[in-house]
Amino acid sequence: MLFSSISLLTLALCTSNVYGHYPNSYKFDPLEHLAGTTPTWEPLDPPTDPAPPQGCNVTRAAYLVRHAAIFANDFDYETYIEPFVQKLGNTTEDWTKIPVLSFLATWQNPITDAEQEMLTRAGKLEATKLGVDIAQRYQSLRTPNKVWTSTAERTVKSAKSLVYGLADDLSDIDVIEVSEGEKEGANSLTPYESCPGYSSSAGSDQSSKYLDIYTAPIMARFNTAAATFNFTSTDIYAMSLLCGYDTVIRGSSPFCDLSVLTPNEWLGFEYTNDIQYHYNTGYGSSVSGAIGFPWVNATMNTLMGTQNNQSNATTDQDLYISFTHRELPPTVLVALGLFNNSAYSGPSQNNVNATMPLDTINHRRAWKSSNILQFLTNIAVEKMECSSFGFDAGTYYRVLVNNSPQQLIGCAEGPGESCSESAMGNWLQDRAAIVGEYGSTCQVDFTNSTDVLSIYSQ
Repeated sequence: MLFSSISLLTLALCTSNVYGHYPNSYKFDPLEHLAGTTPTWEPLDPPTDPAPPQGCNVTRAAYLVRHAAIFANDFDYETYIEPFVQKLGNTTEDWTKIPVLSFLATWQNPITDAEQEMLTRAGKLEATKLGVDIAQRYQSLRTPNKVWTSTAERTVKSAKSLVYGLADDLSDIDVIEVSEGEKEGANSLTPYESCPGYSSSAGSDQSSKYLDIYTAPIMARFNTAAATFNFTSTDIYAMSLLCGYDTVIRGSSPFCDLSVLTPNEWLGFEYTNDIQYHYNTGYGSSVSGAIGFPWVNATMNTLMGTQNNQSNATTDQDLYISFTHRELPPTVLVALGLFNNSAYSGPSQNNVNATMPLDTINHRRAWKSSNILQFLTNIAVEKMECSSFGFDAGTYYRVLVNNSPQQLIGCAEGPGESCSESAMGNWLQDRAAIVGEYGSTCQVDFTNSTDVLSIYSQ
């Protein structure tokens, strides 16, 4: 009788979730750790409810969206992928004799010179789906008359693909192209181009240090199996990039197989990129917040119904959607004070670089480019009218990043950790003082510049 009871208990435990934590349940998807080449996904970071808080209705909203998936970024291709592909074409290595790399014997490069920077079919589809999602999310809001985009082909086509999913008729929405010129000041969707204090190569020296660390054992393993190829750190990096680009072009990639690179090695690739973006467009840059703040300020004032703190109502649209490149969203997050590794650590915020060590991974960091910088990454601001239990009835604002609501530090007293309209003005002033004025912080050295983004009121 005792044996029978123990057997039944064992069977019950084995068929329940009690053993769900066992090593065999470990799952890892490289496609969620590819930094700037990560396919569209919603990490739900933090896992807060994206639905409007109880008693709240969204009355207006604005989105800043990175373009959808492309064949390859020109820098990624010319610096890493093309040299690796050429090296593959010239090698005498017999890949068929190396099981884990045997796919290299038949793998073909899916990227041509003409297709660099071009939107993939999957990218067009994902942008259209985002348009459908936005239309369904805000069914009570009016279809916008305009959608804004920078002038690059990949951003324009992303905007037009979104319009296809957002509107009943494509002619209902005008796609307004905003110049990517180098003397537009803050009045563009690429303000980093007009910022002399910004350097596109910032972060390269720091990230290269961890690149050498995480790729060293991979090179040793591969070169033991394929001695004549002589794998380098940049070859390993190229293979990781190809996992993402190959996938958004073909739907899958052999480079993503965990027999090629282990989960820990993928995390090394991700962290190398996180260091790069930290110093390039994140909290490690002295100009990033100033670059991103004009969009924050213009968006908040537009949703409030005032532009540039004047009493000019801007109520011609309920939805404001803009497309840009990978550089702008992280600067906007810095301007908002989000995903700051040291946000709650008091004075140590002044040493935020210490939270991104160059010799080991900070697994507890908030700054993860795969979560905030994937293809079609989007930052949304919602204006809500609320009448919720325990809160004053009125107008509130909240920010969502890739469909996950975020808490604005110092302005989260409303329903669902939203910010009241009465507090938003002071919060914006505080953030402006922290990040600095665009012109002076960027050390603008040309005339007719501006510190204001005014495209939504023009």
